[in-house]
Amino acid sequence: MRRYYLGVDVGATKSQALVADDAGRALGFGESGPGNPVSIGYASFAEVLRAITQKALSSAEIRLDDIAGAGFGIGGYDWPSQREPILDAIHSIGLKAPIEVVNDALIALLAGASEGWGVAVVAGTSCNCWGWDQDRREGRMTGFAWLGEAAGGQELVFKAQQAVALEWTRRGPPTRLTPAFVELAGARDTTDLLERLTLKRIRLGAEAAPVVFEVAAGGDPVAQAVIRWAGCELGSLAVGVIRQLNLEAQAFDVVLAGSFFYGSPLLAVTMGEVIHAVAPGARLARLQVPPVVGGVLLGMETGGTKASAIREALFVSTAELLA
Repeated sequence: MRRYYLGVDVGATKSQALVADDAGRALGFGESGPGNPVSIGYASFAEVLRAITQKALSSAEIRLDDIAGAGFGIGGYDWPSQREPILDAIHSIGLKAPIEVVNDALIALLAGASEGWGVAVVAGTSCNCWGWDQDRREGRMTGFAWLGEAAGGQELVFKAQQAVALEWTRRGPPTRLTPAFVELAGARDTTDLLERLTLKRIRLGAEAAPVVFEVAAGGDPVAQAVIRWAGCELGSLAVGVIRQLNLEAQAFDVVLAGSFFYGSPLLAVTMGEVIHAVAPGARLARLQVPPVVGGVLLGMETGGTKASAIREALFVSTAELLA
């Protein structure tokens, strides 16, 4: 008899659910908008879960009661006190199968690490970093930019805006970021740009990160330095988790997950320099599948199926399903 598993990835910008069977065949997929329970509240979080799960079940042509195990990666799940309300929201959708709930960085780790443990650095609008050792002992960041863990798209753009202001005030060198941001904002000149930004008439957030990457690719040394700054910060997050888990002398994967890593090769190069100074055996690996695949693998483990045996089949079938 076939057994079915559910994986869920809830994030700050989108949420996804994936259903697969015990042979590694991806059968159903559902997607919706933001689901971080801290941002939208637990009632809305439950509604997002219900919507994406139902979409995945419908496309797989199975019922919720057919699920034998489920794994949830929840963005914003950072502290033990959040576990009970998150579980209450999950149970409210009627799921009766065994479940496990982790921070969303850990399902990215499961999806991207060849041995199922190591470190995952997630970077998109913002960033986070968690890890597991071989015994599933956990290492992690706080998940909050204001506590010094900031190197995603919005922080990159903030740093680039500082470079523009440094040029304007004659405290820093000229940079092609200045005309690029003037054009992007539709400003008359640099003064007009800075006036609008400082008076909050306009806002340049993570959506402007591709401009920074483009200017850097054109050879601008200031833009390149901004990207290297981000790479150092992200590498530092990984180093913190490596030290927490005593992985310095081991060989393991550091999974790079999130759209931010597609912006510039300088990010991974710089991260590698920072990480390898502490853990020479670390292998940087770009995540090649959606993190929700890691949710399915976690669901399989929770439901008693050996996930490693069907891992590659699941990767292939998920790519085919989402093509």
